[in-house]
Amino acid sequence: MSNQVKDKRTAIMDAALKLFTERGFHGTSTALISKEAGVSTGSLFNYFATKEELINSLYFEVKSRLSACVRTGLEPEASFEEQMRQLWSNFISCGVNNPEEFHFVGQFCSSPYITKLTREEATKEYEFIRTLIDEGFRSEKTKDHSMELTMAIFYQSSRAVVELILNTGRLENIDDIIEDGFQLLWRGMAPE
Repeated sequence: MSNQVKDKRTAIMDAALKLFTERGFHGTSTALISKEAGVSTGSLFNYFATKEELINSLYFEVKSRLSACVRTGLEPEASFEEQMRQLWSNFISCGVNNPEEFHFVGQFCSSPYITKLTREEATKEYEFIRTLIDEGFRSEKTKDHSMELTMAIFYQSSRAVVELILNTGRLENIDDIIEDGFQLLWRGMAPE
């Protein structure tokens, strides 16, 4: 892919991310995305045959980038609690440092525009979390709740902490907020 093609595609994706997050899918036309990206609507359709294809491509790309972000610094030899703490911290930090992407995924993960195939492919990016939690269940390092419940509580709790930090601008004590949030989560997970 040439640099010019990559640049136009990136400009389209960046514009779509910004506009979908601000206006939603219905409030964002392809013409508006093209204008924001500085390309013609025809050019947009050269890269993405439909608006739905653009949405799905963007969703998969954003989920992949966030997955790479949350994997940072995970040490397989660390204790289960320390791995969960690092994963938690990474989720919060990635959300705070990439608020548009974090909001996009949160807003649109259940959207009918996101195809089942795209959702399944994006979920594979996070299989390492399921594996870690499953190991915690098997080794009795965590309470044996259902995987779906554990993943939902982890994800929604991390979203709440990210929103707290972003909405209050409390960046000066972010490490304390992250640790306090982890302690609340961990008390629900740790065996008696």
